[in-house]
Order: sequence, then C-alpha cells, then structure tokens
Amino acid sequence: MNRTTLSLIAGAAALAAVTGFASLTAPGASGTTGTDTAEAAAELPVERTSLLCPAPSSSDLADTVYTSFTPVTKGTGSTGKAELESAAEQSADGTGDTGGKSGIGKGTGGRKKAGKPVLAPEKPGTPAIGDTSGGDAPALLGTAEGKFAPGWTVQQTTEVAAGAGRGLQGLSCTAPDTEFWFPGASTDAARTDYVHLTNPDDSAAVVDLELYGKDGALKSAVGEGITVQPHSSEPILLSTLIDEKQTNLTLHVNVRSGRVGAAVQALDDTLGGDWLAAATDPAGSLVLPGIPKDATAVRLIAFAPGDADADLKVQLASPSGLITPAGNETLHVKAGMTTAVDLGDVTRGEAGSLVLTPTGQSAPVVAALRVVRGKGAKQETAFIPAAGQVGTRATAADNSGKGSTLSLTAANRTARVKVTASAGSEGGTAVSRTFTIKAGTTQDVDAPVPDGLKGTYALTVEPLSGGPVYAARTLTATDEGVPGFTVQTLPDDRGTVAVPEAEEDLSVLQR
Repeated sequence: MNRTTLSLIAGAAALAAVTGFASLTAPGASGTTGTDTAEAAAELPVERTSLLCPAPSSSDLADTVYTSFTPVTKGTGSTGKAELESAAEQSADGTGDTGGKSGIGKGTGGRKKAGKPVLAPEKPGTPAIGDTSGGDAPALLGTAEGKFAPGWTVQQTTEVAAGAGRGLQGLSCTAPDTEFWFPGASTDAARTDYVHLTNPDDSAAVVDLELYGKDGALKSAVGEGITVQPHSSEPILLSTLIDEKQTNLTLHVNVRSGRVGAAVQALDDTLGGDWLAAATDPAGSLVLPGIPKDATAVRLIAFAPGDADADLKVQLASPSGLITPAGNETLHVKAGMTTAVDLGDVTRGEAGSLVLTPTGQSAPVVAALRVVRGKGAKQETAFIPAAGQVGTRATAADNSGKGSTLSLTAANRTARVKVTASAGSEGGTAVSRTFTIKAGTTQDVDAPVPDGLKGTYALTVEPLSGGPVYAARTLTATDEGVPGFTVQTLPDDRGTVAVPEAEEDLSVLQR
C-alpha cells in the first residue's frame, strides 16, 4: 500500500538538513516548547491497495463471479480508481513457462498487456460485478487507488457443476505478502491440492515451499527456489513436491525475494472442495469463526512452528456460551509436526466457532478447520482458517437476499457491533443494524438486507465497543441435492494507517 508516510519521510529529511533534528508531534500539538512528543498519530485512509485473485478453476463446467466493493471512507477525497485485470498471456521472457522447476507447473502471466479490465467500480459504497466461464480464466491482478483503496475487497466465487471439487468455491482475493501458513493441505489419494502463487510486481519472486506432516518436515528438493515471474501466477500441485501420501499437512510458503499472493485450491474426488485461505500468523490463542450449524463433520488441523510443543484448551463458542467438546477437551501439538483431530458434528445444530487457548505456557500455533456438510454421496467441503480480529472494519462481498449467513464471535468480552448492508450492485439503499454479542458466544445474526435490493451487496462489520470481535460469512447454493457452501473469514481490512505529524522543533538547537 502506498501511504502518505512517504511524503512525511521526505519532509523530515529536508528539515533535518536545515536544523539537524526533526520532531514528531501528535496532531493538534503546538510543537513550540520542545516538550511535546509524538504520543499519538492520525489514522488516515490508505492511498493504494493491491489484491490478487488466482485462476479460479481448470474445469470447463466452472462459472465464476468477481465482486468488488469499497466501503465509503471519510477523508479519502474525490479521486481514484480500482481495476481488476487479467495477467498477461506470456511470461516475462516470452516462453509462457514461469516454473522455476521443471515439471512443477505452468504459470499464467508475464508482461502486462493493455486490455479491458475484468471489472472497474464506478463509486465506493456500491458493488461492481464481473464474470467468466470455463477452465481457461487467468489469475487477476488488482489495484485500487484514492477513494477506492481503503477497505477494498474482492470476492471470487466459483460454481463447479461436476467432477473433482464440484460445488461452491469461494475466496477473498489476497494482498501480496512474504509468508503464508496453510494447515489443512493434503496429498491424500482423493485430494488434488494446488498452491497458487501470484506475483504482482515488476521483478521475479523466489519462493520456498515447505510441507510438514504428522512426523515433521517432509523433504522436497523441488519445493526450494521456485521462481514466479513478474505479473504471473504459478499453480503448483502439492503431490509433486513429495513422494508419500499424507492426509493432513501444513504448507509453509516462504518468499525469499519479492512478494506473492498465495492460496491453496483443495479438490476432493467425492467431498467437493474449496479454497483454503492462509491462516492468521502463529499465536498462542486462536479463534476459528463461523462453523455452519448444520456441519456434519469438522476436523481441526494444527501445527506448532516453533521449538516448543503447544498444549491447547479446545472450546466451542456457542450461542449460549463456551462449551468443551466431550472427548476433545485439550489438544497436544508437537513442535514442527501437524496434528489433526476429528470433532464430528461439534456444533450440534447451533452456530459455533472454535476457540483455542493455552492450558499453561503459551506456544505459537497455526490452525484451520475442514468442514463438511451433507451426507453420503451429497457432501461438500469448505475450510475455515484461524482468523484475525475484525479490528476497525471488515467486509464480505457477494451476498444475496438468500444464501448468506453472517457469524459474529465475542471470544472473551461482550461487544457491540454495527453491520451495514451496502447498496445493491443493480439498485437498493444501504441499511445498518447494531448487535450485541455476549462474551464467549457466537451468533448467526439476522444481518440487514438493502431496501429495494437488486443484484448483490456487501456486508461491512464495525465493532463499536467492548471486546475483540471475530467474523465469518458463509455462502450456500444447493445444486441437485448437493449442499454447496464456502466460508470466508473477515479480518481487519487495514483501510487506515497511523501517520504521525512532522513539525519543526528549533528549540533542540538551544539545549
């Protein structure tokens, strides 16, 4: 993100050249006595946001919808734009093969070509829609500037009619970063898991892929030093990285140089499939929000990346409070090893979120849930990674009047939360409601729907008071009796940044 701190740094450097010193003061401070210091900073909207969407599917039976939304944010000014564009057809060297290792996979992208964006929003506060069909849709590179940048969200939702991974697959397009954790990946015979690495920058990125199973790290020579060419996306089949089949794995994506977006597409021969988004950073306590109340099977996958084992208390935040699942009161996770436990139909017909806390000394862990709905031949799978707090604000795009469920969790203290339904993509007026979520509970709230809704809309969550809030949104679409669904967690949208005010302080020359 391009922030206003760049101009402040330049200004501070010039000031230091004249006075030999630059002083940072809180907004509104006089800065004339030399005693004021920077104890607070202004929260200003970000000026640039990048999002990356992987290639949605290789199935000819896939239909994909992209939904872009930016909440209305004060202080952004009146200019700006947002565009979601296809990666170019060729790699930067013109060969079309961006794989750093032979046989790993073919990338899409390279030198950017001029063309019509997949979508280009007209104004904040109203969703913009784009769509595509078939198995040749490329990865997308997105940039929002000015008034479109703060809180920009893009949802990629794909319906696959048949075959491996059939059902509903959803993903919030990701910001580029340098490290990702994916507990819940697999090389089981019934699974086909790809990690999609997307490079938005003008120089190549170099990435290491590390896999950890039940006995620790798995050796993989071909997972080291993978080159992802500029403006390209590389899908890598995890089963090509190791020889053995393992049902429960943790994938660590470590970027040596540059930055990438990363997501795992997990396709099952019989249980459908979905995107596995990266879990929140390793921590001693975690919340995995928004388990559907009609889940028929829930599996917890956890990994301890440090040198210490982790002992965790396992609790379900239900509508009535924290509950300890019988037979699964605690979980021991050995350092450097992936641990999985089946919790069955842990929600028992009620909304729920899993809360993991240390039983003694805290050790960092990452975790995710594999969730199954349906029975027999009509089952579907989705994933819920451990999520960060909503923080200041978070948004879920691509909602309809039916088939959307918003789940809110207050893990340790009661919280008041404002939920706003945006205007519809084709018409309608925004509506807001306020909810109180009691400590230790999860509520599937009766979220507002825009007045006169036409098209789809976004739901924006803003905590008003109380303790931290965690949120997730579930989309459902039943096709021929198969309960298709996908779950997206709602971490803070990082739409603002703290910027100190720089002022001249000549009094330091008299000390």
